[in-house]
Amino acid sequence: MALVGSGSAVPAVSLSNQRLSERVDTNDEWIRTRTGIAARRVSAPDEPLTVLATRAAQAALDHAGWSPEDLDLILLATSSPDDLFGTAPRIQAALGARNAVAFDLTAACSGFLFALITAGQYLATGTMGRALVIGADQLSRWVDWDDRSTCVLFGDGAGAVAVQACPAAEGGLLGFRMRSDGSRNGCLTLAQSDTHRELLAGVSAQVGGFAPIRMNGQEVYKFAVREVPAILKELLEATGTPADQLDWLLLHQANQRILDAVAERFAIPQQRVLSNLASYGNTSAATIPLMLDEAVKDGRVQPGHLLASSGFGAGLSWGGALLRWSGPQA
Repeated sequence: MALVGSGSAVPAVSLSNQRLSERVDTNDEWIRTRTGIAARRVSAPDEPLTVLATRAAQAALDHAGWSPEDLDLILLATSSPDDLFGTAPRIQAALGARNAVAFDLTAACSGFLFALITAGQYLATGTMGRALVIGADQLSRWVDWDDRSTCVLFGDGAGAVAVQACPAAEGGLLGFRMRSDGSRNGCLTLAQSDTHRELLAGVSAQVGGFAPIRMNGQEVYKFAVREVPAILKELLEATGTPADQLDWLLLHQANQRILDAVAERFAIPQQRVLSNLASYGNTSAATIPLMLDEAVKDGRVQPGHLLASSGFGAGLSWGGALLRWSGPQA
């Protein structure tokens, strides 16, 4: 599987820490020192997930030089679909990708990496030739905007990567690892609301809906700084890749302190750690492709560059992938 194109899209509205402090008891210094976040994007009513994801997807197609009809597969990694029955088919229709099968994959902040690995398996079998992997989330829908422990963290966005089958020697997915631990699921949830209504005497049904995001921040932080270095160490050893051969560290953008801790563990200089957390916050499944597209388009990531990537979060789930960028520059 070769990674040959990237694209991204974010809402027009940027909500700064200072503006957010007009609603909740917080301030710019408190947020920055604990998270590294300075602002986040918030979707307007005319910017549903389908619109953002389609914009990112079209940009990736354009970057790869593909027609939508070239696609065999569209995978949408999201935890905030426009339709619980599936949003990927809407994107397929909006793109005009009439030959592609399209479906959603849910793994929260690990979602894009899990979807990229899944797409790689279809391409490796030879049953499909070209795929579009999209990570997109709008967690502004599900944040309690009066809870300062969570509302400061999350933002909206979308990113996409175009991938195609290729000879093994030219592959861009050089190795991967995936993990889940449902025993720690309660650390970060977007759970169904526990509301029921009586239909008939003795018969009740649950009312559809979800409660706001709930997170045990300390436990999630401890989980990330322990498990992410461990899975990347395992991956690098399995592929025989010394850390000093990496061009970039591309992690899920959750907290700057997590990025710094992982980089320190592998003695990777800060200038080789990709981070746009300050501008966008945690966009869940969108963070990795959004960051990758930014770094490709500004020239930091060049063809042939080697990237160690990790996604981690709700589930709890986490994974790592060793990637080589093959696509063109902007």
